[in-house]
Amino acid sequence: MQTIPSGGGPVRVAFFDDRIEIENPGILLPGMTVEDMKQGISKIRNPVIARFFREMNLIEQWGTGVPRIFSQAKEQGLAEPVIEELGMRVQFIVFLAKQVHVKEDTVTEQVTEQVTEQVTEQVKKFLKRLEKAPLGTKEAMKCLELNHRPTFLYTYLQPALKSNLVEMTQPDSPKSPTQKYRLTAKGRQWI
Repeated sequence: MQTIPSGGGPVRVAFFDDRIEIENPGILLPGMTVEDMKQGISKIRNPVIARFFREMNLIEQWGTGVPRIFSQAKEQGLAEPVIEELGMRVQFIVFLAKQVHVKEDTVTEQVTEQVTEQVTEQVKKFLKRLEKAPLGTKEAMKCLELNHRPTFLYTYLQPALKSNLVEMTQPDSPKSPTQKYRLTAKGRQWI
């Protein structure tokens, strides 16, 4: 993990086998949304720095970077990048490896066996923790000895949910603070 100082706090850049996570202090400017960013709409936070970068030919034009990242990910067949506001910071996740998909109860991976084994083992480990009883996010992270919430969400929980190995106990309230996750019948077969 690399931390780069910035005016409002450090920018955090974390490299993983399957993704890069960038966290920037501060929220989106008023009126700006993640959808706007995806469409190339840009609001300049610091016009002096923006002008300097433009004059030094360090950027082509404003608003082209995010759409280009999404376009390149799609062309490469990678999972769509994730941009979200987390408290008083913005997180951008760019996935490097294709996601594991469960098809007809078998795991297939389109990139490398190493990534398949890593994700499979992590998902299996999560499923094993759910064998006795449903767990909330904090409980599951504690059982898995994880401190980094995004790692849990993107490496353990999301693949398990997308593969229908795990389900929410409150599907109508996905962000409920009392939300827990339990094994599905398909998930029980994996253990």
